[in-house]
Amino acid sequence: MFQSLCQTILFKWMGWKMNVTVPVRDKCILCVAPHTSNWDFIIGELFCTSQGRTAGFLMKKEWFFWPLGRIFKKMGGIPVKRQKNCSLTDILAEEAKQADYFNLAVTPEGTRQKTTTWKRGFYYIALKANLPIQLYGIDAQSKTIVCTKEIIPSGDVEKDLREIMEYYRPFKGRGIKPQLFEVEEI
Repeated sequence: MFQSLCQTILFKWMGWKMNVTVPVRDKCILCVAPHTSNWDFIIGELFCTSQGRTAGFLMKKEWFFWPLGRIFKKMGGIPVKRQKNCSLTDILAEEAKQADYFNLAVTPEGTRQKTTTWKRGFYYIALKANLPIQLYGIDAQSKTIVCTKEIIPSGDVEKDLREIMEYYRPFKGRGIKPQLFEVEEI
């Protein structure tokens, strides 16, 4: 019931479409960009639920205040505490190895603000846990969720990230500030 409600909201009422050609996997990283608006989170959650999937997601710990914290955790939210002596990538990679089901959605920009350097954590989690990375694009101009590429990290970070950046280059940000999205030059 909730799945069909999310399908109705996203595809009928909001007018979004999807172009997804990669297989659904029990274990993978969902790399999602661009991320220039809080609407990206809502669209992503509607899409994931409409497809019968669940995915954890990383969010800065400041968002986990009452009552939002309980809601975000129930939805799969993982609060990110920026500490020097804690390797979140190692922790998440180990969880992924142990789990039967592990889908983690990550926005590589790590912020809704303009950034010229993307975070690499999603890549290292996938590399350490031997997970595929599915590249999801939110194409706001055509209102299409796109995922036509999946990569297995080779360990050649520069080569793999160049391939990822080229995939995302055609996408534009959404909302009132689409100019905030920028693909990193590698």
